[in-house]
Amino acid sequence: MVSAESVDRNPGLPAVLLTEEQIATRVRELAEQISADYAGRELLVIGVLKGSWVFLADLVRLLTVPLAVDFTMVSSYGANTESSGEVKTVLDVKCRVEGRDVLVVEDIIDTGLTLNYIVDNLRLRQPRSLKIVALMDKPARRRVGISADYVGFEVPDRFVVGYGVDLAEQYRALPYVGYIEE
Repeated sequence: MVSAESVDRNPGLPAVLLTEEQIATRVRELAEQISADYAGRELLVIGVLKGSWVFLADLVRLLTVPLAVDFTMVSSYGANTESSGEVKTVLDVKCRVEGRDVLVVEDIIDTGLTLNYIVDNLRLRQPRSLKIVALMDKPARRRVGISADYVGFEVPDRFVVGYGVDLAEQYRALPYVGYIEE
């Protein structure tokens, strides 16, 4: 387990923003709320790769409703810490969306451009319902009017990494969320 103290002794690691314990507690709370909201229904859970995979894995194991899992991958960052503003699909959802209850799992809502693109695309496929769960929300950087139905944490305007979130494919395996000093 990585603690704030061990990060202080290893300056190569990002500073801790959200601990493993905080994340685990909040993911459990989100799963309980989502399970209650979808009781008696089946969910199609769509993870936004690559950042959401750790959050998605922990979340779906705690959900108590029947579900199917699929993935989509879009890109707007590349190896940068700033969104390019141009979003493109890299991997599309394979499951049928029409008439289903869909839950999009996102690691972080930053500018909102990526999530807005995904939601617009999924709405064209006529789901019965479409909701969003995001581990983190960074409203200070929002460029479009989109928000999540379920939010783990509101985070400050810092570049965060860990718990699946990367910087140029680094730091995804950190068990906590940290931030990079730019």
